[in-house]
Amino acid sequence: MSRILVIEDSRDLALGLRTNLEIEGHEVLVAADGEEGLAAAASWRPDLVILDLMIPRVDGFTVLQRLRRGDAETPVLILTARAAEIDKVRGLRSGADDYLTKPFGLMEFLARVEALLRRGAGSAATGMQRQYRFGAVELDTVARRVCRSGVEIGLSPREYELLLELVRHAGQVVTRQQLLRRVWGHQAVVASRTIDTHVAELRRKLGGVSGEPRLIATIRKVGYRFDPAPGALAPKPRANL
Repeated sequence: MSRILVIEDSRDLALGLRTNLEIEGHEVLVAADGEEGLAAAASWRPDLVILDLMIPRVDGFTVLQRLRRGDAETPVLILTARAAEIDKVRGLRSGADDYLTKPFGLMEFLARVEALLRRGAGSAATGMQRQYRFGAVELDTVARRVCRSGVEIGLSPREYELLLELVRHAGQVVTRQQLLRRVWGHQAVVASRTIDTHVAELRRKLGGVSGEPRLIATIRKVGYRFDPAPGALAPKPRANL
């Protein structure tokens, strides 16, 4: 049974979400405003947060930013009527893992919830007990930490999983459909633009010094390829752990 925190001020919608999630076997806690949601997240430690943006007392963007300051791991699904692309980009850059606009279909909503929970539950069992270095960037698959020049980069859980999937297949082209299956956990309910937005944000966070080649190459109309320097993905010596 997974714990799901729903931060939603519409009583009817919150009740509907709670009912359907409980039918699926989850334990659900509902918070009606941002302050209540932050307190519940700190004390209840949910496995997933479902967050509306237009909530009283503390707005959803602020809630998300404050959640991410103390917790970079718990998946967050934004559920909102704000459908503008700028809001989606802002939400993803603030640390959200997925963004679903109202009105939405129940089956799509449940598919996204299950994908986030499945990825979160399986992330600790990847079997990759290794660290990698490519340029100034280090990827620690045990601690789920990515650093640049020794400074940790604040990746969302989805951005981390996307990077890890590309690193696992370094030098190979990974199609958008493969990324949908392996990172999002489903195929039909996420547009390819969502992948492109996440890759763009991942590139921005990984950064690079002047003249350093881009780590993630775009393969036009196909997908992406991770291109580190030769030998860059060899495991680091255990003494450096």
